Amino acid sequence: MPTQTPPRTEFDLDRPWQLHPQVSVRPERFGALLYHFGTRRLSFLKSPALLTVVRELEAAPSAREACRRAGLTEAELPGYAAALQTLASSQMIRPREAP
Repeated sequence: MPTQTPPRTEFDLDRPWQLHPQVSVRPERFGALLYHFGTRRLSFLKSPALLTVVRELEAAPSAREACRRAGLTEAELPGYAAALQTLASSQMIRPREAP
């Protein structure tokens, strides 16, 4: 019996996001390593621009604005939205709630 892949949800660039509080970031020349102390997962950010986006998430009003602050173009957004969706699925980032 074939296994079913869960439907992939579209990443909401217009929502505020944040790095999960249990995630540690270690910058590297290629981007960064993210380690989640709760899930014990390790993720690689394979570009310095993605690291900048992740760092901007906390202060930016939306992920779209974090991408803009990182200098990304509109044409680059789909690729970075996919990368952010992967980080959200692995609990490295999470939606930021209003205070």
